[in-house]
Formats: sequence, structure tokens, C-alpha cells
Amino acid sequence: MYLEHFGLNEPPFRITPITVFFFSGANRGEILDALIYSLSEADGIIKVSGEVGSGKTMLCRMLLEKLPEYIETIYLANPSLSREEMLYAIADALGLNIDGERVGVIMQNIRNNLEEKAREGKRVVILVDEAHAMPLDTLEELRLLYNLQVGNSKPLQIILFGQPELNAKLDQPNMRQLKDRIVHHFHMQPLSRNILENYLMFRMRAAGYHGPDIFSPAAIKLIAGASNGLMRRVNILADKSLLAAFVEDTHNIEARHVQAAMRDSELRPVRTLSDKKLLAGGTIAALLLAGLVAWWAPDNQRTEDMGQRTETQAAASDPAIKAQPIIAANPISQPEPAMVVAPPATDTDLAAGNSSLLEQRLAAGKQLLEQEGAVASIQLFYNETLNRKRTEGFLKRADGLGVLSEIYLLPARSGGRDGLRILYGTYPSVEAARNGIKDLPKRYQDAFATSVYIYPE
Repeated sequence: MYLEHFGLNEPPFRITPITVFFFSGANRGEILDALIYSLSEADGIIKVSGEVGSGKTMLCRMLLEKLPEYIETIYLANPSLSREEMLYAIADALGLNIDGERVGVIMQNIRNNLEEKAREGKRVVILVDEAHAMPLDTLEELRLLYNLQVGNSKPLQIILFGQPELNAKLDQPNMRQLKDRIVHHFHMQPLSRNILENYLMFRMRAAGYHGPDIFSPAAIKLIAGASNGLMRRVNILADKSLLAAFVEDTHNIEARHVQAAMRDSELRPVRTLSDKKLLAGGTIAALLLAGLVAWWAPDNQRTEDMGQRTETQAAASDPAIKAQPIIAANPISQPEPAMVVAPPATDTDLAAGNSSLLEQRLAAGKQLLEQEGAVASIQLFYNETLNRKRTEGFLKRADGLGVLSEIYLLPARSGGRDGLRILYGTYPSVEAARNGIKDLPKRYQDAFATSVYIYPE
């Protein structure tokens, strides 16, 4: 109805997963990269969790498109399958003729087929959508299938996509064998308010829009509050807000349009996981993603450095710093280190002590990238925009703590804006950087959701 009004080729906010609308922000792109790497090079069962409407199915569809040809996929969209029904579904996907066969025979045929594919250099991945609704017996059958080994490798891998209830199910005593085989855990973070605008306009432009940004700050604030950062809710509110603006014959989305959409959708803010639970999950995911994505990354450059900070973290950190840490480092996706957001200090300035702390640490960051033997640093936080005064204040406090020489600043670019990475220390390996996190000053451990940053090659 409003397509021509806004110059769109198709509806931008459909809730049906369409991969052209995949948004790589808020750690989605990093999780996708890590999944592709882990399926290509590593063993183990993988779990991806997220709230209802956080984009798990979209991520699953993207994975189906991006995996290399030697990896065959079996997509189980209906999780409420019995043990026997699941085996029939897998056998059917593998092209096996098992009509009327007993469960034991079906299982053996599947194993034989997987072994044959392994000898051909192929690998099979089972993607289970809505895994939190899968019966325990069916999950256990998946584990037994996963146990098959050919030589030194596993011919079958499994990814479980589910709501947070999946974690509770796996915590049950009779599920401990399956849980022990899960080697990677990823959590889909909700969209933070400052990423929400990028998401909304990304969807608009993917649908053919070529005009200026149309969502006002007040409208974005309302959408963020009513949606809790969940993509499905955001899409519903944005779609109805466009319709309300169309009825008014305006091209700007204001708070009143969102309010009308909220009334029509009966959407109000709801509480999801506690901040502490999100923080704990995010910290683990940060380390996993940093290590995995550093080894493998796609050719296309990510447009966003993603992350989310809870109100508790913000209160614990220095109030003069308004920072947003990222979830993972992607060395290939980082901007060229030659880009600067502030003039670096010259050698003369440094020798004379005339440069600001900001310029000194920018120069140190530039030298860091050229340093032999240095592989990684600990990223304390990431600022989407450069605020000289606040950054200088942070550096002065670092000097007061006696750790200024360990602080390095690297320019970065996010959403078309010049930002800044704040790094701590230099390490010869990713593992050493991870171990170094526990040795950070306690003030930094309490204030920042740290991650490992790997230097671009």
C-alpha cells in the first residue's frame, strides 16, 4: 500500500525470513562467520540461542546459503518430531529408501550413508530450528548419531537453534552427555538503540529506498522500548509506522506514528533475560567469536562493529565514557589502519612531550600494527564516534592507574562514522590475550565487557 509513497520495490519489514534482508549487525554477522568456520574446520555440536523474534531462523537460512558445497545440510523445521519421525526425516533427506524398516535398520542405513559421504570428503550438518521444543528422546537420538566417527573426523555435525528455554532443557541431569558435546555456544543479542536506526534504514534501502533517513530519534526510542530490541517486533512496529505516515501523506516517521503502531499491535516493553545472564552469556560468546572469526572471515566487509552494553555495565564504568564494546574481532573486516580520526603525533611532538595523550596513544596504536610478534590485544571497549574530551579523560585516569603504556587506540569506522577502538596490552597469541583478561586492573574488569582483538594482516 505504501510502497510507491516511499519509493520501495518491496515491503522492507516483512517478518518472513528473506536473506536479502539479513542484517549483520548486533553480532549476527560475527555469529554467521563463526558458524561457517566451525562447520568447515571444527568438530562438536553447536548451540545458538536467542529470544523469540531475535532472528534465529533468518540466521539459519543464511547459513544454508553460505556453506561450501562439500557440506550437505538437513534442515529440521519441525522440532516436535518423535525419535522415529526424526530418523525417517534424516533418512529421507539423505535419499535413503527405508519404507517399513525398523528403527535399528534405519539408524544403520544412516550411519552407512554418512560413512560413505565422509570417504568422499563430504560432511553433513543437521540444523534443528526451535530446538527448545524437541523431545528429550529425540535430542538423545541426535547425540547417538553424532557419536559416529570415521577416522579422525566426524561425518555429522549438529546445530541447535533455540530459545533460552533450550539451556534449561540441557541442564537436566539426563541431558548432560549431550550438553558435554556442545563445544560452541552463541547468543543472539537484541538490537541496542544506537544500532536500531542502522537496522531500520538498512531494511529500507534493501527494499529500494534511496532517500534520506526517515525515522526520527523519538520514533527510534519508542520502537526500541516497545520491541526490546527483538527484530520481529521491530519489523511489525516499523511496518505499521510506515503505513501511519502514508495515511498522513508524510515521509517522516515521528513518535505519533510509532504510537499508533504500538496501539494497533498491542506491543509494550517486556522483560527478557536479566542483565546478569546476558552479560555472562555475552562474555563467553565474545571469546569464542574472537577466536573463530579471526581464523576465517568472508570477503565482504562488515559495516558495523557490533555489541551491547547493559545498564549495569554502564553504571559500573566511568560515567565520562559512553562506549559500546563489540562482541568479536574480525581482522579482515576492519578498516585499513592508515585511516585516522585525529592527527597522530609526530616523532618531534612525542620527543618533546607536546602531543596530547590521545595523539600519543593513536601513534602507539599505529606502531602496534607494525610490531613484530604481536598478534592480539584485549579490547576494552569501542566508541562509535570520537569524543576527544572523553577519551582524553579516560587516558588521564589510565595514567593515574599506571597503565597508560598498555593502552592503544586504533581508528575504526562504523555506520559511516569514524570510531575508535581502545585496546589493552599486546600478546603473542589469541590464547595469551584471553588469559590476560583475568589480569586486567579490577576497575576495567568490572566496567567493560572485554573481547580479544586480532590484528589485521
